[in-house]
Amino acid sequence: MEKRKFYTLWIALICVLIFLVQTFMSGFTDLFILDSSSYTEVWRFITSIFLHASVSHLILNLFALILFGLILESIIGSNRFLAVFLVSGLIANLIAVNFYSSSLGASGAIYGILGALTILRPKMTVWLYSLPMPMFIASIVWILIGVFGLFTPSNTGHIAHLLGIAVGLLFGLYFYNNFKERKEITYSVNIPEEHMQRWENEYLRN
Repeated sequence: MEKRKFYTLWIALICVLIFLVQTFMSGFTDLFILDSSSYTEVWRFITSIFLHASVSHLILNLFALILFGLILESIIGSNRFLAVFLVSGLIANLIAVNFYSSSLGASGAIYGILGALTILRPKMTVWLYSLPMPMFIASIVWILIGVFGLFTPSNTGHIAHLLGIAVGLLFGLYFYNNFKERKEITYSVNIPEEHMQRWENEYLRN
């Protein structure tokens, strides 16, 4: 079994450290954000995943990353988890760059985690808008929010969210046979009544 490396926590720590650099180093964000320069400065497709626009943006993403990331990492292993995170974020950025003047944040990658969990643990209970619901229902809600958000002007990268969760769903299908939730198997043993009577007479008598 693969040794768990806790990449979820390492990614969270990297995001925090990078946000501190963003805060105190003028011009740092502009060097690594996703924008039109990404076509020639291709590292931006990855580096922008670890940037955040504000403290609230960072905290919300870290909450989702740590909560759902640790669960997925424990199910599929650290290396596979890292692949889901990076590939989801990368593909989301490759498409999103064509629709937004600039963007940053780990949301696309985190939605990839949500998508994978939707396939692997569809009945897992999550809280969404203070309501408990199965993971697959929550994902439907997130997808609907993303779709409606495409037609509502905002600063939210709904395209990146939808692409991230789509990639995560594909990862979940790919990993499904090896990591799907196993049903508990119960075994029953039928013991003839005369054997039970004999056992009671010999071992339970006073």
